[in-house]
Amino acid sequence: MTGSQSGRAYIGSFTAAGGRGIATAAVDPTDGALTLLAATDETPDPSYLTVAGTLLYAVSETRDGSVTAYRTGTTPVTPAGPPAPVDGDGPTHLSVWSGHVLTANYGSGSVTALPLRADGTPDPAGRDVLRHTGSGPHPQRQQTPHAHQIMGDPSGNWLLSVDLGTDSLRVCALTDDGRLTVHHETALRPGSGPRHLAFHPSGHYVYVLNELTPTLTVCRWDATTGTLKPLTEHLVLPDTPGTEAFPSAIVVSPDGRFLWTATRGEDVLSLFALDATGEHPTLRSTTPCGGHWPRDLSLHPTARFLYAANERSGDVTWFTVDEKTGTPVRTGSLRLPAASCVAFG
Repeated sequence: MTGSQSGRAYIGSFTAAGGRGIATAAVDPTDGALTLLAATDETPDPSYLTVAGTLLYAVSETRDGSVTAYRTGTTPVTPAGPPAPVDGDGPTHLSVWSGHVLTANYGSGSVTALPLRADGTPDPAGRDVLRHTGSGPHPQRQQTPHAHQIMGDPSGNWLLSVDLGTDSLRVCALTDDGRLTVHHETALRPGSGPRHLAFHPSGHYVYVLNELTPTLTVCRWDATTGTLKPLTEHLVLPDTPGTEAFPSAIVVSPDGRFLWTATRGEDVLSLFALDATGEHPTLRSTTPCGGHWPRDLSLHPTARFLYAANERSGDVTWFTVDEKTGTPVRTGSLRLPAASCVAFG
């Protein structure tokens, strides 16, 4: 990590459930320990955060969803501008790409692109919204589209949006005038409920974590044509779940050797070993997440520590990653009500 804020973690939470909003914590470089410094509840339900340069971007996961840019040079972080409406319901994920901040709006089944001004704040006047269509077989969760993630591919040419409600991934392009267009849609197994994805460092494979069944789908990614091809599907748990099992988050190590997932209900982190190509994951072990309902899983930029944001137990638990085996070893925990994600900057 570099820069004056390199030892900071930013933790989102649900203010409607008693969370403190966006918390700022110091990160100990020796053991990954978090020390709470301050918090701000300026944004309602800032459930997902991302850092780009000296700014932190937060969604407001509300019916009238929005994005706010915050300055990271202050403690707590302070707004760099007013909230920018996304014209979508319940944004659950955001990313910064090609001069835009992009949100996946779960409730309305849409994705939004907001251009960034010169100061890095989002401009709602130039907003474009792409509304998904379709459904799936699950009677409660898949009656309508539910976009859950949007992010750029390693080539910098394509956007991929993950939709739990339609059992599909959309490959999108962003035109020069900021319009979102669908280039290709890839169907996954009906009822799988894809939630989040991660790329292998080679850029040739995409791992899709499914929420409605505790599985991981491996896809081949062709950045030249902008197409995905599903190859195999793997269980993220070694045994039949004894209770609810809803996978939530996925992380791949920068060297491409390991992949980790988090599963709510079972409340475990799963470790996969990846082969040299990245095409073949092997489930190695599971580790208790240190709390209840791990909504998100984050890897420290040094790749030495993993952080689970345990929403229902109200804590962030961190793990030291064994360099040889990839096994996460619980190291400590910080009490934070309704914690939902951890970002570094």
